[in-house]
Amino acid sequence: MEVSNNNSINYEELDFLVEILTKYPKESLKKISELEGIEYYKLKRIYDKYYGPDKYVQVSTIYNIAKIGLKSFVAFISVPRDELRSKALEILKNPFCNYLNASFGFKLGIAAYYHIPVDQVKYIDELLSKYSDDYEYYEVRGYPKRPRQFGKWNLSYDYAILMDILKEDARTSISKISQTLGKTRPTVKYMIERLESLEIILNYIAVYDDYAYNRAFVGIAEDLDESIIQEWIKRYDFHIGAIVPKGYLIEMYFTSKEDIGLKILEMSKYVNKFSVEYLDILRDINRWGKFSERVRRDGKGYRSILDF
Repeated sequence: MEVSNNNSINYEELDFLVEILTKYPKESLKKISELEGIEYYKLKRIYDKYYGPDKYVQVSTIYNIAKIGLKSFVAFISVPRDELRSKALEILKNPFCNYLNASFGFKLGIAAYYHIPVDQVKYIDELLSKYSDDYEYYEVRGYPKRPRQFGKWNLSYDYAILMDILKEDARTSISKISQTLGKTRPTVKYMIERLESLEIILNYIAVYDDYAYNRAFVGIAEDLDESIIQEWIKRYDFHIGAIVPKGYLIEMYFTSKEDIGLKILEMSKYVNKFSVEYLDILRDINRWGKFSERVRRDGKGYRSILDF
């Protein structure tokens, strides 16, 4: 994202735009102005200033990947420091890698986050051993962990392209999507509505990123008290995942201006293993794994995770 002129950022405007697009993620600006009684040209000025993939605010689509037969994993891969960038580029060639960060802790190298087809979980060791002979990985689900039924990919290839578009920018116009897919507007609307009715699309979320955070404490905990989790949720920019079959993945975000030592002292007593991720080191090459690169062009399931 472009962050070249921080002095021009009005954070009240940013917060306002995120709040209004969280409430109305897909509605037109004119519709939002009517519903909220906001002056249209004021809203449009703020929107044009901050919204877009090369700016600060975006609306992204949240998918239920279990519905399409994918499981989430995090892998910690030992990589020599002088090979960090080249190895990251190699790992990112695989679209089943959803993103990665430089990670220094119980494994020195890379933390890679994967979406793996259910029937290919047995190949994870073979995949990771291509990058290093020293690694470990964990299956991670949303917190709190609930029983989950895993489906499979049984949609056409066009749906994979559509899902990539909506992941990048959920406010992409129906007209632009129809041009990309070579389909009529009613067909595109039907496809989106079908993804929603199948609960593959869970939600749309507005977020902004001015690179406020460039560090993350990541910990593996065998057990945590619920009261501690709730306290962290209130106090920090904090994410937690449930590890299968037991445990928690903790991610707490902060800046390099904060005292890393104090963060480690505060958090390490709750975890069995931890590392610090440097979110800025590989930011320029990082990318989200595309569904259109994972799915076979004939739509008949996923490509092999070992193909890349």
